[in-house]
Amino acid sequence: MAADSASLKLSPAKGRLGFPVRRVPLDAPWDWLARGWRDLCALPVASLGYGAFFCVAGLITFYTLDGFEVSSLIPVLAGGFMLVAPLFAAGFYAMSRRLENGEPVTVRGIFDDCAVAVGRLATFGIALYFVYFIWVEFAFLLFTLFLDGTEVPEVGQFVQNLIFTKAGLAMLFAGTAIGGALAALVFCISSVAVPLLLAKDVDAVTAMATSARAVTLNPGPMLLWAAIIAGHMALALATAFVGLVVIFPLLGYATWHAFRDLVQVD
Repeated sequence: MAADSASLKLSPAKGRLGFPVRRVPLDAPWDWLARGWRDLCALPVASLGYGAFFCVAGLITFYTLDGFEVSSLIPVLAGGFMLVAPLFAAGFYAMSRRLENGEPVTVRGIFDDCAVAVGRLATFGIALYFVYFIWVEFAFLLFTLFLDGTEVPEVGQFVQNLIFTKAGLAMLFAGTAIGGALAALVFCISSVAVPLLLAKDVDAVTAMATSARAVTLNPGPMLLWAAIIAGHMALALATAFVGLVVIFPLLGYATWHAFRDLVQVD
């Protein structure tokens, strides 16, 4: 259930694109995380199974890249996954929505909920994949500019160059700056966009505008929420994607509750 609206301030949206947005307390993200955990515990098999799918996909990607001796691209693709993850988490939003409404959570029901919004989600997905494409192109450009070559270096050589050479440190700084800027852009336009597209028959532009307003009206809470997401995803990467089994559903469910607290749709 969304937080008590009496404790949240509603911003007017008259004459503006998007839905009205509430202001939430600074510690709201911890409550979203707690409610996300309760949803995960209520649906352990479906949650962990969904998360395991992405864990296996990550492992397959790793071993495939390692087989082609380009495993140094793993950080690039992992960063790209974070950019498109809000779209992949649509199933978790559907499950939280059904729990909230007291409806049975079945594979058919989740599929139907997502199928109704597939056109809207696909349009938004194009925007996310465009940003993903830009990130990958920038990554290859940085390899070329700073490592003086057109081939992707082996992982051992890559780590050594990245940490112990001036060019590598410059590339690390530039890559972090570019990746951070793209991540901030995606977070701004997608923090509540996909749950909104799933819950309401709205266009992608309206969903992105609502998401951007939620971020700008709640800079403190949303900065904390972004840090929580980044920390959890970094942990998932550090555990060779195994952490995604729990972390992805947890963040997915929590994002639904963030949407319910932040956006007035009823």
